[in-house]
Amino acid sequence: MNEKYVEIAGRKIPIGGRLPKPRENEKLLKVTQSLCPHCYRLLPAIVVEREGKVYIRRECPEHGEIEEVYYGDAEIYHKFEKWERDGKGTYSHVQLTAPCPYSCGLCPLHRSHTALLNIVLTNRCDLTCWYCFFYADKAGYVYEPTLEQIKTMVEAALKQGVPLAVQLTGGEPTLRKDLRDIVILLRKMGVRHIQLNTHGIKFAELYLQDKEKAAEYVRSLRYLDDGTVGINTVYLSFDGVTPQTNPKNHWEVPYTFAAFRKGGMTSVVLVPTVIKNWNLHEVGDIVRFAAYNMDIVRGVNFQPVSLTGLMPRKERNNARVTIPDLIKALEEQTDGQITKDDWYPVPVTVAFSRFMEAFKSDTPHFELTNHPMCGAATYTYVERNGNKVRFVPLPRFVDVEGLAEYLEEKTEELQKGGLITKTKVGLKIIYNLRKFIDQSKAPEGFDFWNLLYNVLIKRNYEALGKLHYHLLYIGTMHFMDLYNYDVERVMRCNIHYGSPDGRVIPFCTYNVLNDLYRDYIIKKYSMSLEEAKKVLGDDALRKYVRNVKLLQSGNEYLETYRPFMDKIKKGTVGSTQPS
Repeated sequence: MNEKYVEIAGRKIPIGGRLPKPRENEKLLKVTQSLCPHCYRLLPAIVVEREGKVYIRRECPEHGEIEEVYYGDAEIYHKFEKWERDGKGTYSHVQLTAPCPYSCGLCPLHRSHTALLNIVLTNRCDLTCWYCFFYADKAGYVYEPTLEQIKTMVEAALKQGVPLAVQLTGGEPTLRKDLRDIVILLRKMGVRHIQLNTHGIKFAELYLQDKEKAAEYVRSLRYLDDGTVGINTVYLSFDGVTPQTNPKNHWEVPYTFAAFRKGGMTSVVLVPTVIKNWNLHEVGDIVRFAAYNMDIVRGVNFQPVSLTGLMPRKERNNARVTIPDLIKALEEQTDGQITKDDWYPVPVTVAFSRFMEAFKSDTPHFELTNHPMCGAATYTYVERNGNKVRFVPLPRFVDVEGLAEYLEEKTEELQKGGLITKTKVGLKIIYNLRKFIDQSKAPEGFDFWNLLYNVLIKRNYEALGKLHYHLLYIGTMHFMDLYNYDVERVMRCNIHYGSPDGRVIPFCTYNVLNDLYRDYIIKKYSMSLEEAKKVLGDDALRKYVRNVKLLQSGNEYLETYRPFMDKIKKGTVGSTQPS
């Protein structure tokens, strides 16, 4: 028999296998495609429900059956799946030369435009975290795209014709001395929103050396010479409130926050990587930590760990966290203040995007049409009394489902009318949104309808910003790995990576099939470690060394962690580091 293959990045990968059958105690939910973790073979797969959970299973002719938990709660799966919405498609950057995911760049099969373009500014990092995707000295080379290459990446994404958001990531982006120049370039090119993904240690180091110098560095990134905003949001790594769960930057975060406050950086999102038997037991404390710092923290975006490398199933089970696992842990750790009923998948927002486009726009509107199992979120109002906080999630006083369904229905009505009809009907619709808000259950003095009205009428960044400054965002994105891989999710992915060759590549092909995409591309455009030292300086690959005693003795540290000091002193931790 002649077996089919795909050739990519110097590899020959087989395609096809036998479709598994559901077992007697299983309910078939869907048929999809997946991969073999061992050989990357493209395989037919089934997603099944069993004993209250959802699993994905396929059979490789060479490596046998591979099964993995897909979603930790079937009830949440069914609630989320009904919000699946097709995107409008996107600009095709490459021709379709092979089945998904072997033709990424984006190919004509892709259904969602880029919502967030990741640009890797460097693979250098001054830390060596055990779960990190990659860093330079481990790889053996340095990748640091030029301004011209960065421009190429942004130009490619802009061809999609929708407002573009960019995340500057790494490695550690603050190691680049031309970071501000990059921010200026993006603004000149029309990038609407810029995020900086960082561990924040450079800000803390500068603060401890010279507070004014630290504030000046923050301001240089936050504001450009004409007074316009440079970096909108800092995505700050933060894995827990204790040193045991967050050895990466636990001691530095208080000083990073102090630098942000002094320099005017008022939009920070905490980004914890969540691992069972490591920090899952602290997710409630992480949300409380965010609530204590809402003068600068806008939200928390939990990222259940993506398991890299080959791991036995027992080890995977010891580390695996799915989105429902996270949601349930938060419900338990907030004493039921934030429950699983308060969460919705990201595509719920499509109803609002399409309404705004139909109401007051002649151009395509930004949409989040990613797969409903990729991410979920809720917003909560925070009531604080000293060290006590109380969370009042938005769905407790807003009928989110009814509101979204109403907007979808009325969007069709708006699309049939002319400009005058659109304006008249649209204003009436917005006024009628009041019926989906139970003000008697809302926090005292909080007028959500007024905030929503301004977002829908003004349709600008400032109106949306005011909404975010009144509520704490709590979200989660679960990026795939080779064990839970679902090709349908890749086709709907809207978090992409730019490449110097002009391709725009979905997150879960770029990082999961790393030797076909991320590492293959980065190595091609890299320099040796020796060359990097010549170009970037002898300290280009230096590692950060902390003085724990100094950091723990500062007022900033003591005040920031005061509500958690008992746990810090006890040294609470779920277990030892997963292997």
